[in-house]
Order: sequence, then C-alpha cells, then structure tokens
Amino acid sequence: MKSISLLTLVASVALAVSAGNAFAGDAAAGEKVFAKCKACHQIGEGAKNAVGPNLNGVSGRKAGSVEGYNYSEPMKNSGLTWDEATFKEFIKNPKAKVGGTKMIFQGLAADKDGDDVWAYLSSFGADGKKK
Repeated sequence: MKSISLLTLVASVALAVSAGNAFAGDAAAGEKVFAKCKACHQIGEGAKNAVGPNLNGVSGRKAGSVEGYNYSEPMKNSGLTWDEATFKEFIKNPKAKVGGTKMIFQGLAADKDGDDVWAYLSSFGADGKKK
C-alpha cells in the first residue's frame, strides 16, 4: 500500500512540474517574436533608448522610469510595475492598458507570444547582460 501511495505522489509531482513548464515562456521563441519590437526597442549590452525606451532590466521596474526617455504622461503616471502579468496584459493591447501611451504597436494577440517575449526580456539584467 505504501508503494502505491509513493507512486501516486511521485506521479502527481511530475505532472505538476510538467504542467508548470507548459505555461512558462520560451526565451528563444521570445527572441524571434521580439523582432517585431526591435523597430522601437533595444535590449542587451549597449542598448539605448530609441523610439521606445531600452528594455534592459524591465522585470520589476516601475513603468515610465528609464532615465533619458521622454514618456507620455499616462505612462509616467500609470503606477505600473513590470511583472509577467502586467506585461502580458499590456502587450496584448497597449492602448487598452494605458490609454494615451505613445506606443503605437497594436499588440500581441497570442498569449504564447506574450509568454515567450516576457521570458526573453526577463532574461536580461539592468546592465544588459544575460542573467
């Protein structure tokens, strides 16, 4: 009886781990999707502000706070802090999340694309180096 309980426990843990990984973003796929963002945003060592702010260290950063970038008032005053959930909601439809944002991108409709781009972005530290 103990061996059946142990097998059930092991199977449950394995299922939970695999289910968690199924929802995690894929940074390599996110890098490919990020090609849509490169017209305005830079990331990595040497990244600079361009049409949009650089995205180094975006995870945990307060929205509208990159030094040297001229944000819209709605973005500066949004009160957002970038985490996975906030980013995914924003990137799905930027103007719906922050009305008046200067960002003209229509958004990423596919949830998987948002997951993957977040995984890619959050793999960079504030210094632009991969974590």
